[in-house]
Amino acid sequence: MPFPVLFGISVAFGLTAWGAVTWQYIWPALRERPSPESLKPILLLHGFRFLGLAFMVPGVVSTDLPAAFAEPVAYGDFITAILALLALATLGTRTGTVLAWVFNAFGMADLFFAFYQGGRISLPEKPGLLGAGYFILAAYVPLLLITHGLALVILQRTKVIAPSRSKLSTA
Repeated sequence: MPFPVLFGISVAFGLTAWGAVTWQYIWPALRERPSPESLKPILLLHGFRFLGLAFMVPGVVSTDLPAAFAEPVAYGDFITAILALLALATLGTRTGTVLAWVFNAFGMADLFFAFYQGGRISLPEKPGLLGAGYFILAAYVPLLLITHGLALVILQRTKVIAPSRSKLSTA
């Protein structure tokens, strides 16, 4: 079977399997929790997006993997991991809500840009370029996409926390 077909099947099965896990286990566990609390596991998961830096490590991926793909993917994932951890650290505050929105928008855009870049350089037609990075794209990225969708649902129901106002006493 041609590599592009195998790659497509792998990504489709990754989405299907993680979708089933999410529907059966993750969403039921998160939907009843308060919104800031339900974002914690998603933000923690995305804190591991530093793994995208592997796309710049020779031996993990081929040295022939174009930098036009590897660098934006690696740094986009790393920035997303930083945003996720910053949002986690400030969760439950107005800043945390804003950072969670920024994390989710940037992280989703990063994943879609990586798919675009991969198609632009015909990545699915070049077996071997991804090396062990293949498993990141086939198994990990589908989970990231699904959890970005969950984060969007959770954020849409999150109320922005207003800063507290101290009452001045008039004596």
